[in-house]
Amino acid sequence: MTVNQSHRRGRIFTLGIITLIVLFIAALCIGRYPISLHDFYLATKTELSGADTYNPVITNIIFSLRLPRVTGACLIGAALAISGTAYQSIFQNPLVSPDLLGVSMGAAVGAALAILLGLGIVITQVFAFFFGLLAVFLSIMIPRLMRQTANLWLVLSGIIISGLMQAILGLLKYVADPESQLQDIVYWQLGSLSKVTMGNLLSVLPMFIIGAAVLMFMRWHLTVISLGEDSARAQGINVPLERNIVVICATFLTAGAVCLSGTIGWIGLIIPHIARMIIGPNVRYSLPLSGLVGAIFLLLVDTLARTLSAGEIPLSILTGFIGTPIFIYILLTKKVTV
Repeated sequence: MTVNQSHRRGRIFTLGIITLIVLFIAALCIGRYPISLHDFYLATKTELSGADTYNPVITNIIFSLRLPRVTGACLIGAALAISGTAYQSIFQNPLVSPDLLGVSMGAAVGAALAILLGLGIVITQVFAFFFGLLAVFLSIMIPRLMRQTANLWLVLSGIIISGLMQAILGLLKYVADPESQLQDIVYWQLGSLSKVTMGNLLSVLPMFIIGAAVLMFMRWHLTVISLGEDSARAQGINVPLERNIVVICATFLTAGAVCLSGTIGWIGLIIPHIARMIIGPNVRYSLPLSGLVGAIFLLLVDTLARTLSAGEIPLSILTGFIGTPIFIYILLTKKVTV
């Protein structure tokens, strides 16, 4: 790596961090109740100093309503993007994502089942994780049972499992109580950050930290594996073991995201491509940049979702409208193949 490349990557990450900070502050001020930068500064200053509250209404809006949501948008966007990059690298397939492997829909089924059983947030997270893991396990096993190794079969298998999970989710919606349970299940399916609280964030935070930390630690091995399993084995990497670890950690991230916001499509598919277009295919750099770009992307989308209309637009609708043309552009310019 040359000095110029190192400086360029440093500038990219610095610009990304500054952009995220600016958008984070802007998102705290933008909404149905707009807050000026002056009011934001005074409210933040008094809150951090422990002095008398500057303005109870403004302080409550910033720290009780918007801060958990904005923080959740950053964490969820980063988690989905990092998991997408990890899946694409470990399976050496640019079309693999938490959505296509059925992880997101499987986690949604687990969460919906926990809702029907009246279980708490912690058990809901456990259900989401294990059903997400079950979905990706089935997506991987179908091609192996058919003795098919082509990447296309993994994509097709993921589509099959996603369809199965969607059918199960439809059945759970059919038997759910329309007065108390159906609304929560629909919330999971369409994706929204309106119910995110600091308590929810703290309960899911260990899943994010563990999953992201392990993947960041393994990103050098992911770079080698993404170049081919033979070269990885030649360098002493235990590919099956590392694949299992990556799948578990990426599923941790996806399940945690689904627990907070429901299913949000496209982020785990398009953000890794955008990161590679910016900084190159080396997973050592594209993995953390994916997290940064994913946080920026979902923060922008969520801000649009709560400001474009009087009623809140579900996040999956906006990510679909934005993600589709972006992915078509990527397919045309990068000639992505399976």
